[in-house]
Amino acid sequence: MYHVYGMPKTRSTRVVWALEELGVEYRFHLVDLMKGEGQTPEFLKLNPFGKVPVLTDGDLILTESAAICTYLGDQHPDSGLVPRSGTSERGQFDQWCFFAMAELEQPLWTIAKHRFALPDEKRLPAIVDVAIWEFQRVATVLAKCLEGREYLVGDSFTMVDILIAHTLVWARVYKIDHGIDLLDRYEQQICERTAFARARQRETAGG
Repeated sequence: MYHVYGMPKTRSTRVVWALEELGVEYRFHLVDLMKGEGQTPEFLKLNPFGKVPVLTDGDLILTESAAICTYLGDQHPDSGLVPRSGTSERGQFDQWCFFAMAELEQPLWTIAKHRFALPDEKRLPAIVDVAIWEFQRVATVLAKCLEGREYLVGDSFTMVDILIAHTLVWARVYKIDHGIDLLDRYEQQICERTAFARARQRETAGG
């Protein structure tokens, strides 16, 4: 059985969402980062960085949300949520995964760090304005690539849509307005999936 260690309103939602899309059995373990549970000796054995999500599958431990979602899709190839290795669609899938983490999410995480995550003496308010500009610029390019498309890869929903849509949710939570109607419609369409609602409920309920 898969075990997921996470906390609501973090990247672990992506992993729980992926598992709900797959319809497989798993257990969710709440790690309350606000209470310091990410820094306990037991949790640091799973992830030395003290962050969520963590997925365990037998002896395997994975810690990055994009890697976990890709692994889960590869474990269940008939789901179609991750294209098969060696195909052109897989190349596009990997491209958008790396884009999601390195380009789209990166400025949002910079904003979060300099608004609340870093110690006060390490925060640089001027960086926030630059990161907002960077996110809006990247969002404009993403919107151009989504023109005339319902999903990012091929003609069906994949794990990369989870990564991108969830990142757009973060932007809204952080009140970073990209001002692009097409991205708002894309985010709404992806987040209307029932698996996303189930994932949020599962994280809140725990277990």
